[in-house]
Amino acid sequence: MTYLDLSLPTPAENLAVEEAWLDTAEAGEAGEVLRFWESSEHFVVVGYANKVATEVSVPACEARGIPVLRRCSGGGTVLQGPGCLNYALVLRIRTDGPLRTISSANEFIMERNRVALAAVLHRPVLVQGHTDLTLDGLKFSGNSQRRRRQFLLFHGTFLLNFDLALLEAVLPLPTQQPEYRRQRTHAEFVTNLPAPAAAVKAALANVWQANEPGVDFPQERMAALVREKYATPAWSFKF
Repeated sequence: MTYLDLSLPTPAENLAVEEAWLDTAEAGEAGEVLRFWESSEHFVVVGYANKVATEVSVPACEARGIPVLRRCSGGGTVLQGPGCLNYALVLRIRTDGPLRTISSANEFIMERNRVALAAVLHRPVLVQGHTDLTLDGLKFSGNSQRRRRQFLLFHGTFLLNFDLALLEAVLPLPTQQPEYRRQRTHAEFVTNLPAPAAAVKAALANVWQANEPGVDFPQERMAALVREKYATPAWSFKF
């Protein structure tokens, strides 16, 4: 598997390149990849089917100059920015393998990630709410997936040194919550992971055997997706 530590200049590019990788893999032009990135600016990302008006405090974002974008995968709304480490896996779906269904892929990938992070922390890490990772009942990682016929994209976040107070300002309580959240506020529900980014990257690279350094990425496909989708209000505010 290819390993790539690649943070692109703009929020739209950072989102678009992951769909571009999925598209090129499905077309037979790329293989499996593990990518890490971190944004130098804050921006909100809604899940594919999220309604911006109910999941985002739009006036608060506008007042702070925080843009709102939409990703190609499901799941809830997140705030990106410095101190939030992101990863993306593009994996081949085998008909007799653990990725063959949405639920089995969630279970397989989340368990691998859980084991990797528990080894870094030397503390118990749990998978809760299907695709959250928690430490002492507090969420530090959210994840989602997008599927094609032959490949899937599974991506997520790790809160490491994030401005958690900003969450309260720009994101209302989500309309859909996992049972274990129990209506807790963002301040009561999320936490920063007490681990350096380098350790998290090394642990995931090891568990996914991502040992082939990569430098290339699908720039043309990414640029097209930025122009046609990710940088357009029609996409970000479609719901």
